[in-house]
Amino acid sequence: MKSAKKVLILGVNGFIGSSLAWRMLTDTNWDVTGMDVSSGKISHCLECERFHFFKKDALADNDWIESAVRDCDVVLPLVAIATPALYVKDPLRVYRLDYESNIRVVEWCAKYGKRIVFPSTSEVYGMCPDAAFDEEQSSLVLGPIAKERWIYSCIKQMLDRVIWAYGKHEGLKFTLFRPFNFIGPKQDDINSPKEGASRVLTQFIHNIINGKPLKLVDGGAQERSFTFIDDGIDCLMKIIENKDGCADGQIFNIGNPEMKFSIRGLAELLISLISKYPGYADAAGKTVVENVSSREYYGEGYQDVPRRVPSIRRAREILGWNPKTTLEQAVRLTLDYHLLHKDYELERSFGR
Repeated sequence: MKSAKKVLILGVNGFIGSSLAWRMLTDTNWDVTGMDVSSGKISHCLECERFHFFKKDALADNDWIESAVRDCDVVLPLVAIATPALYVKDPLRVYRLDYESNIRVVEWCAKYGKRIVFPSTSEVYGMCPDAAFDEEQSSLVLGPIAKERWIYSCIKQMLDRVIWAYGKHEGLKFTLFRPFNFIGPKQDDINSPKEGASRVLTQFIHNIINGKPLKLVDGGAQERSFTFIDDGIDCLMKIIENKDGCADGQIFNIGNPEMKFSIRGLAELLISLISKYPGYADAAGKTVVENVSSREYYGEGYQDVPRRVPSIRRAREILGWNPKTTLEQAVRLTLDYHLLHKDYELERSFGR
């Protein structure tokens, strides 16, 4: 019998980290160590004896993180600021957390011979003109330096390149994955979003149920491929399992090209679905949609991407993965969680 994996998740209380930890605990016998500055999204995980949580800071607790890397088999460094408003308003904070804390983890993984599964981002493709972004062929096209919005993409791309170099020249075992607009119930708190800083689904739900206008940046024509969190976690589990080493040295887009919607289309779908929930029909019916410029909404250093659609050929062929959830199903599950207080995660029991 194979020994259980020891998995370290840095940033375990985030959207992906909390969902991934829960799946590991319910579906495998893996031992999971999680680190974050808070634990609000992992309350279910704390009840499992195979989960070990430590309240630590990615920038301050370097000795603990190095020791934790040394003691595990697989590292997922999920600590990052991933909100466009902060790329413009506080780019140096983004640099310090997203780059400085993560480059140390990469170096420790190389030093101690640990496998790293690193979260790249769909944003590395930038303004690539391709109809579907391909991990092997698509160019990574970023805007001018004065458009500070690109600091996040540039940081992630640099980390991708450093990890790739460690793999090619020093034998680091790695996999890079690029999430495309993951959505789901525990993405953000809908009760206290910050306009311009929260992710679009959270902000729209909050505004609709609280009688606030929906602000469509530059008219909301931007197309995004939304991916339900459970589908994304299915793919990540295959990557971490790494059957026969199939994910070693690979880059995978994780997205749903069939869920390509404009931001305006998402707004219209949300208004329609929320109107069917008891007590929210009136608020949904009165929702006002406003067009705002990207400069007004995010700041002067912002630049948007008109289309972000992945090719998932490699995930299909190498991992045997396909997303299954439609946008309407994903939004309904999210609304059930927030408006009806249904927690579908509790239906999963701990794996033994």
